[in-house]
Amino acid sequence: MDLDDVVLDADHRMDQAVEKVSQDFGSIRTGRANPQLLNRITVDYYGAPTPLQQLANFSVPEPRILIVNPFDKGSVNQIEKAIRESDLGLNPASDGGIIRCVFPELTEERRKDFIKLAKGAAEDGKVAIRNVRRSARDQMQKLEDDGEVGADEHDRYQKMLEDMTGKHVAQIDRLLEQKEKDLLEV
Repeated sequence: MDLDDVVLDADHRMDQAVEKVSQDFGSIRTGRANPQLLNRITVDYYGAPTPLQQLANFSVPEPRILIVNPFDKGSVNQIEKAIRESDLGLNPASDGGIIRCVFPELTEERRKDFIKLAKGAAEDGKVAIRNVRRSARDQMQKLEDDGEVGADEHDRYQKMLEDMTGKHVAQIDRLLEQKEKDLLEV
C-alpha cells in the first residue's frame, strides 16, 4: 500500500460518512411529507420483518400528505400499524387500498428537538471523518517509519489529507445548515 492508496481509501470512507449523515437527515422529519422518512420502518409481513419500501409505492400529492400504496392490499393493516408505531408521530388512515399520512405542523418545541437530533447526527459524521483521518495518518506514519516514503512526500500527503478532511467536514456543515433551515421554515 502506498500513500495514494491511503488517501484514496480515506477519501472513500469520508464520502461514506457524509452519505450516512445525509441519510440520517432524511429520516428526520420536517413540516413536509417526505417518503425518505419511512425508510427505517419495517413491517411484520407474513411473519418476516420487511422494509416498508419493499412493500409499497409512495407519492406526495400535497406538501403535507404522503400516500402509501401497498403492492399487496392484504398488507394494508400491517403497514398502517407499523407507521403508527414508529416514532414519527403520524396517524395513518386507510381507505382499504391506500394509506394516507397527514403530517401535522411541527410545534416550536418539536422543531428544536429535531434540530438537536440533526446536530447529533452531524457530530457523529464529523467524528467518523476524524477517525478516518487518524487511521490514514497512522498508516502514512508507518510508511514513513518503514522507509517506504520520504519526509517531504509524507508531509505533502498529510496536507492533502487535512484538506480532504476540511472539505468533508464543510459538506456536513452545509447539510446541517440546510436541514436546520428546513426545520425552522414554517
